[in-house]
Amino acid sequence: MEEEYIKPWLFQVEPFEGESLSHFLGRFRRANELTPGGLGKATGLGGAIARWEKFRFNPPPDGQQLEKLAVVTAINVDRLTQMLAPPGTGMKLEPIRLCGACYAESPCHKIEWQFKETQGCKHHKLRLLSECPNCGARFKVPALWMDGWCHRCFTPFVEMVKWQKQTNH
Repeated sequence: MEEEYIKPWLFQVEPFEGESLSHFLGRFRRANELTPGGLGKATGLGGAIARWEKFRFNPPPDGQQLEKLAVVTAINVDRLTQMLAPPGTGMKLEPIRLCGACYAESPCHKIEWQFKETQGCKHHKLRLLSECPNCGARFKVPALWMDGWCHRCFTPFVEMVKWQKQTNH
């Protein structure tokens, strides 16, 4: 009897509203105990996964690449596209930014926080943080946000809201 190829199964991870692709990829990889290289191999996208986790979208993911990612993650291409900046929107690769109030409502990195034109959180009228207000450590790429706290001093992201200043908008 011939051995049949057994397709490995993966845990499904539902994206949060407004979640960045970087944060989603990190959550998906951890749920399935994959490295960026392992997910790159599973999707046939190679090093693109590691680049996308760092917001390096030059060139941006094309439809064929998103299809490959959709097959493995079981998230449709339209939903994956929502995790990217809309065409023509400038992105800030660094620093990684955060709104503690938003994170308290939905524990994920929002793609809109990295838009160049975004100065503050439009939902809470607060300035975005680009480093831990307790210890000054810059935030790691969202794909590495495992526990929702500063990697250096362990201050929870949700507690950082008390340091955020009001915006004028």
